[in-house]
Amino acid sequence: MKLPLKWILLTATVVALGAGGWHTYQSRKQQKQLIDAQQEDQKNRLAMQLAPTDVVTVQTLQLSQGLPISGQTKAVDSAFVKARVAGELQDLQVREGDFVKAGQILARVDSTEFIARLRQAQQQAQAAKAQVDIAQRSYDNNRSLVDQGFISKTSLEASASTLAAAQASYLAAQAGAEVLQKSLDDTVLRAPIAGQVSQRLAQSGERVAVDGRILEIVDVRRLELEASIAVADAMQVRVGQSAQLRFDGASSPVAAKVVRINPTATAGSRAVLVYLSITSTDALRQGLYAEGLLATGSVSAPALPLSAVRTDKPQAYVQAVVNGRVQHVPVTLGTRGAQGEQTMVAVSGVPQGTVVLIGGVGPVQADTEVALAAGAK
Repeated sequence: MKLPLKWILLTATVVALGAGGWHTYQSRKQQKQLIDAQQEDQKNRLAMQLAPTDVVTVQTLQLSQGLPISGQTKAVDSAFVKARVAGELQDLQVREGDFVKAGQILARVDSTEFIARLRQAQQQAQAAKAQVDIAQRSYDNNRSLVDQGFISKTSLEASASTLAAAQASYLAAQAGAEVLQKSLDDTVLRAPIAGQVSQRLAQSGERVAVDGRILEIVDVRRLELEASIAVADAMQVRVGQSAQLRFDGASSPVAAKVVRINPTATAGSRAVLVYLSITSTDALRQGLYAEGLLATGSVSAPALPLSAVRTDKPQAYVQAVVNGRVQHVPVTLGTRGAQGEQTMVAVSGVPQGTVVLIGGVGPVQADTEVALAAGAK
């Protein structure tokens, strides 16, 4: 019995669609397996390759122990140039940053009034000197008359008193002239120290008062750091201890040494001020902020960079490479110290010589297979 043509066509269509669907399914399955294999291979290659800079070896190091310090730099020698007499400021030429020498004339205060006063005092001294001369001649004459018996000794004593008064008036007039001479000399403002002008606090033409600040001069060739340290920590500080200071923008640490310790704690904070002399002052200025570590001793112990220790679990651990695989090894942390610019920490629980991933690698799943690149230990 022959099937109708429509059933034959329908059956052929179903068979064709089924074959096409199966082929598409197999093709997509193979393509997905290929993509998954490529992604897995790429993932494995990225996760397993470690550069020499990605690992560090546990080894015994000499760790410098110390106290963290911070503070601002101050010039050992600095001074304010102040007006010693009141008057109009003249001839102020130097500005911030200018170098000056000790004794250099920096400015003047109008001296017209002081010159006139000095001349007046000198003339008064001359008049007093003339009175002394007159009193001296009168005394000499009276002494001759007494010797000849023409006058009494009482008259001679009166002449002596007049002479003494005239001499005292002359000395007072001389002293007054010297005071005015000093005031005239004070109208010239000179640099008390050699250094650089850091502040210009007045301008030519201004009227300045006595002790009015005109300029500030600092000598940046000698700088020191004023650090505030807690009383408990200050017990460990001694004169002569060294420190490494870091300044913003500086390419390397700057060496410093403790030169003085304030014997009195600061009121309120109860902190102790420690002064450190800075060895090199190249490119440094007064008022810069610095922080660093004051060395108080050293200890020898197996150590790692502090950044290599992970704390995202209840107990600190390191990501050690054991037999080509990453293992999470719990560690006990000990003393922290510095080696160069890097903060190190003593560790126990991991054998010396173990290769450990540095902190920059990030978290790696335990039992991950890794491959150390050439040059990595």
